[in-house]
Amino acid sequence: MMNELHTKPIILFDGVCNLCSGIVQFIIKRDPDGKFLFGPLQSKVGKVLLEKFNLQDHPIDSFVYVKKNEHYVKSTAALHVVKDLGGCWKLLYPLIIIPRSVRDKVYDWIAKNRYKWFGQKESCMVPDPSIIERFLD
Repeated sequence: MMNELHTKPIILFDGVCNLCSGIVQFIIKRDPDGKFLFGPLQSKVGKVLLEKFNLQDHPIDSFVYVKKNEHYVKSTAALHVVKDLGGCWKLLYPLIIIPRSVRDKVYDWIAKNRYKWFGQKESCMVPDPSIIERFLD
């Protein structure tokens, strides 16, 4: 699995957040070829990648997108994911022209309220056996 860390894009997400888990499920349904891998920020792989990119103090209220030894956070990560997801979703990518400070204010507002609006789990999401190979531990 560590070899795939260098070849497939990885989405690190808050594993106890219902909104985040829902977004992961949304991506999986639209990615039948399995081009994305997933891992909770709280996992071993999540911690290794956060350290690799000097993000170990990065708050868990975000997700990180890792692709080809590059990393993106917050709204920039979200826009790169929709671009790489393809289909009509890539039409959202031009929003990247909005200054990051503005995009991230909206992102931070949603992140701050995500548990209140969507709830959270006691522990990280457990993937369905049919997709477990796409999840890093």
